[in-house]
Amino acid sequence: MYNAHMQNKKRILTGDNTTGKLHLGHYVGSLENRVKLQDEYDTFIIAADMHALAYPKYVFNTDVVSDSILQVTIDNLAVGLDPKKVTFFNESAIPEIYELAIIFSMLVSHSRALRNPTLKEEIKDKGLGDNYSLGFINFPVLMAADILAVKSDLVPVGEDQLPHMELTNEIVRKFNSNYGEVLKEPKPLIGKIARLVGTDGNAKMSKSLNNAIFLGDDEKTVKEKVMSMYTDPKRIHATDPGTVEGNPVFIYHDAFNKNSAEVNDLKDRYRLGKVGDTEVKEKLFSVINEFLAPIREKRVYYENHLHEVRDILSSGVKKTREEAVKTLDEVRSKMKLSAF
Repeated sequence: MYNAHMQNKKRILTGDNTTGKLHLGHYVGSLENRVKLQDEYDTFIIAADMHALAYPKYVFNTDVVSDSILQVTIDNLAVGLDPKKVTFFNESAIPEIYELAIIFSMLVSHSRALRNPTLKEEIKDKGLGDNYSLGFINFPVLMAADILAVKSDLVPVGEDQLPHMELTNEIVRKFNSNYGEVLKEPKPLIGKIARLVGTDGNAKMSKSLNNAIFLGDDEKTVKEKVMSMYTDPKRIHATDPGTVEGNPVFIYHDAFNKNSAEVNDLKDRYRLGKVGDTEVKEKLFSVINEFLAPIREKRVYYENHLHEVRDILSSGVKKTREEAVKTLDEVRSKMKLSAF
């Protein structure tokens, strides 16, 4: 499954929490770049099931986490990632990652971990209060271990993951300066739209906020979600001039409608009060439904051939463990933690 010429390529590590199926926000934030770069980079895609356990909702509901390993892998395959070119694996199958995470956690102060703005945002958005685990606070360190275990050069991520990438590179610099050069600083790669707004106008599309269009949504569901989308709240009638900037429907048109002439025409007429929300949304529905149609088809195939998905993951785990063992051996050796 894996070609020898991949050894000379730079490497990508990216992936998804196993907390359910993926949505359009994941696509524009990271999946699109994964597909574009799979020929150029030696690509590793992680189903981050250990990360999922950082949330109270899932740590005692591991059936969802386990099933989502398959679902997020299917979503990645469905958007066009080629298992002959890409290594897929689930995080929990790589014990070397856990050991690296423990080692790296010793290099991060408690106060530094708590300063992470993404963690603060998630605590607020998910209403966690003070009901979060040590694992939740250690989430970015575990992500650093994922990335550094395979010595990734590039990490396609959503904008909200940038603070985690910053901490990853702090760990690299601290380790190398104290123990010697072993690790390298990876670079983040943000999608063409840093953060896709939710269908309800919320600043972020999220499974937990129930404002997402999923890659596997059927035609009827997509239409219902698009037609109920938030638009310009000040616009009462179709003849009222409307605001395009920051309008979720037009943000989605910019992201998915390749017919720029149509988009510009809709924007012009919307600003002048010469087009209603219904027409704008119906055109958006057509665009998104057409975009999702081949993805749905591939999803159905893999749903009916789960043995292939499991084989892809099994092969990927073997490949990833080989790389993680090498990295861990180097780290342990530099720290003089090797067995006598």
